[in-house]
Amino acid sequence: MAAEPDWRHLLATRLHPLDAEVGEGGDYVLNPAAPVRLEEAGELRPAAVLVPIVERPEGLTMLLTLRSDRLSSHAGQVSFPGGRVESSDETFAATALRETREEIGLDASFITIMGALDAYVTGTGFRIHPIVGLVRPDFTLTLDTAEVVEAFEVPLGHLMNRANHERHSAVWRGETRHYFVIPHERHYIWGATAGMIVDLADKLLPAPAP
Repeated sequence: MAAEPDWRHLLATRLHPLDAEVGEGGDYVLNPAAPVRLEEAGELRPAAVLVPIVERPEGLTMLLTLRSDRLSSHAGQVSFPGGRVESSDETFAATALRETREEIGLDASFITIMGALDAYVTGTGFRIHPIVGLVRPDFTLTLDTAEVVEAFEVPLGHLMNRANHERHSAVWRGETRHYFVIPHERHYIWGATAGMIVDLADKLLPAPAP
């Protein structure tokens, strides 16, 4: 069995610096024939999420949340902690850290920001800025149960394995839309969250052979 990559080194060297221009991906990448890109209609709302990677002694994991099914957007989905940019947030990293503290009670003192992924444009009208952070494992979470009903961890190696990056499709608003899915035990990771995880894999690992 091949040894796992040095994830910490890759995270330190392969991500966008916070002050750099980033690329852009999103739902439209797998759906190039979509009738209108929302950014062209001027409807996108800025948001940021934290991509929390926990430094467990037995190996790195990714901390994910399950959103309440009572929310008005992305209800019942697996997601990263995060939300809309507020006027008091000076940076996208500030948004991600604030939302993480509010949603799951994880304080910024446990988090070391490593860099950023490409912005992710969703079909629901958000431009999400994913901020990647390493998390010390001695934290205790307090969930805002109005938004988050569960927090759980998945081994980073499972999420970075391209064999687990499935492409699915469904009809949405009368159009067939394609999206990534990353199954893991009882959780179904899909849509924007899966797309951002795939982007992280693309940043950290060599491109697959054609």
